[in-house]
Amino acid sequence: MPRRVPSRPATEDARVRASDALDADAVRRWIDVCVRDLRALRAEIDDINVYPVADSDTGSNLLHTMTAARDGLDALDGAGAGAVLTTAAAAAVRAARGNSGTILSQVLRGMATSAAEDAVLDGTALVGALRAADTAATKAVARPVAGTMLSVLHAVSTALEALASREEGGPSVTDVAVLAAKEAAEALANTPDQLAPLAAAGVVDAGGRGLVAVLDALVETLTGTPTPVRPCASDLGAELGSAPSQVWEVMYLLTLPDVDHTADTADTTDTPRDHVADLRRALSALGDSVTVAEAGAREYAVHVHCADIGAALEAGLDHGRPHRVRVEPLLTPTPAEPAAGPVDRAVVAVVHGEALAALISDEGTPVLVVDAGAEPSAEDLVALVTATAATHVTVLAGGVGLTAAAERVTSHPALAGLDVVVVPSASPVQVLAALAVHDPARRAGADVVAMAEAAAATRRAEIVVAAEDAITWVGRAAAGDAIGLVDGEVVLIEPGDSEGRIVRAATGVLDRMLAVGGELVTVLTGEHAPDGIADALTDHVRTERPDVELVCYPGGQTDAVLLMGVE
Repeated sequence: MPRRVPSRPATEDARVRASDALDADAVRRWIDVCVRDLRALRAEIDDINVYPVADSDTGSNLLHTMTAARDGLDALDGAGAGAVLTTAAAAAVRAARGNSGTILSQVLRGMATSAAEDAVLDGTALVGALRAADTAATKAVARPVAGTMLSVLHAVSTALEALASREEGGPSVTDVAVLAAKEAAEALANTPDQLAPLAAAGVVDAGGRGLVAVLDALVETLTGTPTPVRPCASDLGAELGSAPSQVWEVMYLLTLPDVDHTADTADTTDTPRDHVADLRRALSALGDSVTVAEAGAREYAVHVHCADIGAALEAGLDHGRPHRVRVEPLLTPTPAEPAAGPVDRAVVAVVHGEALAALISDEGTPVLVVDAGAEPSAEDLVALVTATAATHVTVLAGGVGLTAAAERVTSHPALAGLDVVVVPSASPVQVLAALAVHDPARRAGADVVAMAEAAAATRRAEIVVAAEDAITWVGRAAAGDAIGLVDGEVVLIEPGDSEGRIVRAATGVLDRMLAVGGELVTVLTGEHAPDGIADALTDHVRTERPDVELVCYPGGQTDAVLLMGVE
């Protein structure tokens, strides 16, 4: 059973009068209550720390960061609420520990940036401050992951946006705080459904639990009433497991130069945004839990979990001056016996098209959706794989470029010790075919072979609209003509610009494919597919090949009007 924090006495420093505004004194009291509550919760939050690394320090990192914020106010006197937040945030950013501490410091920084000029925050200003906190914290993290502290914060931001839009004259500051704490608690309870390591361990996200404590402290500051203690464990009842082990946690402050002295001209000014993006990419290639958070003018707080300390520092040296370097070993608990069932093995997918991604996700398969024509970043793919908490992960990639990107990431340092296998596919219809034969009851190797064979046996076709005039193997195509391709080769052209040409091209391609056999046709309609295309194809197959089954789903792809597979 999780430990519970004892009921708190209604002392003078904790019980304050209800207020409709957050002034400088209230901000100070809030930070004091945060420190008190995070100290009380530290051990419990440390105990449930399983993601991204089960190193049992999230509670300690949050407490250290907020304590630094409180101590940073010692020399500040006679300032407004915005100035108090600004000073506290600056101290927190510079002292932040760990991924969770860095995110918490960015919560304070976002609030401070929004409220910098405010002597007192009313409800509308507090909404703006908390929504700015969401933006700042999310921006700092290279690859935000659902089911974490960021998800909890974003749920708060979304709820407050809705509150502000419906409250005529603006909500009260107390209503804002109460709603924020309530939404955070509900979002926290959902984190095990979003992140497999949490579900496997039977806990909620540790960083998210700390954020709930921070918002509960705000409610107490404004109302004088302590919030009932919230549990840290989920109701799944699983034993605490261990996450994939990393080696070092590397943290430093990075000061960017004012001028790029390597440029051809001495007066060329660097763009901080370029430095930050390049540094995030470099660190993401070394490990995970990458955070590059703004700490001031041309200064950033950097955090990464990686195996190569020197490379992490060299990445910083490529862009500026690292200082206040801290390196800590990430000691994970002794691995528990592997859990039974899907935690040992997982299948994930990478596809283009939101509608297709939703279709795959609805079947219980984690999926990464990538913009048309783009490839996923290494960090996106690493996060997709590691979020399963599985030791054997099969990746189904719905395209040649996606398959290549997935294969490149299998040797990423963050995946060391995991068995990651990519099933090659040239089309999303082959991904669907592979998923249809996936059987968790099989041995892992046999299951991969079955999925690979199903994908390879699925003949693929697509109908596209020519963007410009072109010469093909079957003749000249004009811009606007419908072109049918089978296994990547042009087989027919339907001229014109009417919707009928799409139907003619699709039925013509289907007839060619079914002429050499087939029992099942799968069609994915693109974003620009004409209305009624599914019915037209169904009627055609029913008339011409009643022995063949046809299923049609929205795919949402933008590069092809239709994608078709025949098995």
